[in-house]
Amino acid sequence: MGSLTARYRHTSLTPFPSSTFALPLLKLALTVLAFLSPAAAGDLYNLVYKGCANQSFPGGAAAYGQALAALSSSLTARAATSEFYKTTASSANGGQSLFGLFQCRGDLSSSDCSACVSRLLPMWPSLCGYAAAARVQLSGCYALYQVSGFPQISGTQMLYKTCGSGGGGGDFEVNRDTAFSQLQSGVAGGQGFYTTSYGSIYTMAQCEGDLSNGDCTDCVAQAVQKSEVECGGATSGQIYLDKCYISYSYYANGVTSAGSGGGGNGVLDVSFAGMVLTFYISEEGDLCAWFQIKLMIVDCFSVIRANREDSGHSGGRGSRGGFSDHLLVVCQEFDEKER
Repeated sequence: MGSLTARYRHTSLTPFPSSTFALPLLKLALTVLAFLSPAAAGDLYNLVYKGCANQSFPGGAAAYGQALAALSSSLTARAATSEFYKTTASSANGGQSLFGLFQCRGDLSSSDCSACVSRLLPMWPSLCGYAAAARVQLSGCYALYQVSGFPQISGTQMLYKTCGSGGGGGDFEVNRDTAFSQLQSGVAGGQGFYTTSYGSIYTMAQCEGDLSNGDCTDCVAQAVQKSEVECGGATSGQIYLDKCYISYSYYANGVTSAGSGGGGNGVLDVSFAGMVLTFYISEEGDLCAWFQIKLMIVDCFSVIRANREDSGHSGGRGSRGGFSDHLLVVCQEFDEKER
């Protein structure tokens, strides 16, 4: 996966600011973008679930440590250039071999993928001890290992589920089913990672990296069926099968981020003082996953005004009108420079 590149254009909604005013605005927009970018979010490393075998690693702790170190080293080395990789490693004395793999979410940059895998691999022993097999799923990636000869399971066996609370009401289930249908069509079109939205429903699916198109399509279809049974009318859900997973979310005010597995540029609009800066975020390379990022429109002057009003009503502490501390600091610095 290639590196992210960004460029901008502007569209005047009101008379365009002077050059002395526009440059600080551009710097401000880039700074705010850095704070709000999903790539910078720590939730890539959130633990979703772990699966640990009941059997212990044959050969004891020393053999386990050597084999795991060799496997981890091999996986880490490939995480900087691949979003999916599997291999087999063994200890230096030719003892018990370990099969292992990792896969990153299809919309991650190379650097985020590498960081996610590096964060995950040390979790194997800390979460599962000397288990003969382990699988750890983070929000941004997953990795597993198992000793040679470990019993295999069906690729469509459910490993983990999580369902939101409450129901969407109205046409929620109809819209969800339509989004699921679009998701399955996208996967059937040869996209191992695919996201789409319909109405207020956002959905995502990903198959294991070397799964055939037919097996991927079948796996996602099974995951969709299981989500309808397991989660019913819940407004969100994640279904993890052995070879694929899906997720869906309901946004009452409309989907704020959506994508497609088919290649292209992401678009981000950020508005400041009547000037709209549109950032095109693309991934370059032969194996690129397309994603689109939509963020809320941010008006820095509203942030500053809200903070001043809140400070006047709360003894100077300021509730910041619900804005983050990072955004407030950036806007205050901008405000001081412009005075």
